Amino acid sequence: MRLGHVTVLEDFGARSLLIHGIMVVVFANAILVGLLVEGLVGVATFVALLNFTAGLWIAHSIHSLGNAVSEDEYEGVLNELVPSDGSGAALGLGRFGRLLALIASVTAIALLTSAQVLSGPVVAIVVVAIGAVAVVTAIVGFLIALGQSYDASQDRTMAAIERNQSGSDTDEETVSDR
Repeated sequence: MRLGHVTVLEDFGARSLLIHGIMVVVFANAILVGLLVEGLVGVATFVALLNFTAGLWIAHSIHSLGNAVSEDEYEGVLNELVPSDGSGAALGLGRFGRLLALIASVTAIALLTSAQVLSGPVVAIVVVAIGAVAVVTAIVGFLIALGQSYDASQDRTMAAIERNQSGSDTDEETVSDR
């Protein structure tokens, strides 16, 4: 039994887009609740939503690392939103840079909101937790970028070897023709 809405999620790009959408909605709600809801309910809700977003972020980063070794054509969530037709520069060129900018902006927003909402020693704990999520995400992003760079280098090397071998085969044929 194959269901249409489940079949769409077989593609890693569609799953990634869905997870990113959930993270954006939950993170935006965490910021809104943290700034607008007073008292213990506001603080508890803010922390819960922020933790949920962080958990999704790390889980999806690890999931992306596993997908990076497959032969999937996934080139990042931006290329899922704005597909590239192969003409001109693809959006995947600055994937690692965009990831670092995203990590920096989300970390800054989370830290500033946490400092506004929380107080006392809890702020120090939150700073360490948010920093840990940012570092783990940056490490996973770096590993993905490194793997893609290595694969591209390997492909170029193999193509050069094949060109050299086909060139030497042509030279051998002309020598044998004499």
